[in-house]
Amino acid sequence: MRTRSGSVTVRPVVGEAATGRGELTLRFLGAADLAQLEVGPAELIAAVEDVVRAQGQGEVVLEPRVHLEPAASFRGHWNVLRAYVAPLGTAGVKVVGDFVDNYRRDLPSELGLLTLLDPETGAPTAIVDAADLTDRRTGALTAVGAKYLARPDSRVLGHVGSRGTAFWNVVLLDSLFGFEEIRVTSRRAESRQEFGRRLEQELGKSVRVCDTVRETVEGADVVVEATRLVEPKPILRTAWLAEGVFVVPYGTMSAIELDLLSVVSKVVVDDWRQCGPGNRFGALREHVDRGLLTEEALHGELADVVVGRVPGRERSGERILFWHRGLATCDVALGALLVERAEERGVGTVLRYR
Repeated sequence: MRTRSGSVTVRPVVGEAATGRGELTLRFLGAADLAQLEVGPAELIAAVEDVVRAQGQGEVVLEPRVHLEPAASFRGHWNVLRAYVAPLGTAGVKVVGDFVDNYRRDLPSELGLLTLLDPETGAPTAIVDAADLTDRRTGALTAVGAKYLARPDSRVLGHVGSRGTAFWNVVLLDSLFGFEEIRVTSRRAESRQEFGRRLEQELGKSVRVCDTVRETVEGADVVVEATRLVEPKPILRTAWLAEGVFVVPYGTMSAIELDLLSVVSKVVVDDWRQCGPGNRFGALREHVDRGLLTEEALHGELADVVVGRVPGRERSGERILFWHRGLATCDVALGALLVERAEERGVGTVLRYR
């Protein structure tokens, strides 16, 4: 049931889940099911923008993510994200892995599941494959940030990193800006070449595959860093970032230099509680730990910008940095959208829960 353009309200989940007295069902959506559901770029961006607006209006409960790390030899960890979104009438918990060597097994770096829950009873109502969902919601959040913080006349995109969320970053950003030039790179030549081919097929335009990070980002209007570094390493140099750039570094390990903030006009985050002191991982973790980025120095959260509490871009020459750790509310919003679409089309498997 649609309540306004681009937003989705889920029908009361208690009625959906109940099949009789004491009987509950839930809908399972695997990767093959999700592939049958057509959700366009505008819908993805609108769903995430709406839930960010709800965050700014105090209509969500958003808990900071927590992590579970197995043995260090596995070179990965799980993120556990939790949120309740009042306008959608649903809550959700996502457990998603981030394992850097999965490509050696021909697997995505991120694999996981999102469980949607009835906030009145606690009953699970749906289980959704979270690998592609994570990629889409991350790309959509990057795009929402760009909508408010990048120059409207941005024409050149430089994207560093080719796995996981990278594809949807580029596709959704291009849906907003229609870039004249898209440059991409990553550490492995075969990975970046395949990434370029996949983007060209999807977008119907040429994509410039670069050998170096400098070639990719120097002079670009929008720069996204989505690397899979094993440990922090400053591969994205401050000197390469043009005046007026919108830069989005969000890799698990930092790939930027410590002096980047000295040339940035505004720093915006998605959720300071997930970015601030006491947390682990993230592109600006060392900046926070050293006191180079504090809550007082922050321009604001993206939700503040979307609801108009603080301004977005005010001048074309501003260098603006958007750091997002990932919002559980976005997972819930896209999960709800996908489940609603699946119910309309009879896609997925309805499971007897109890």
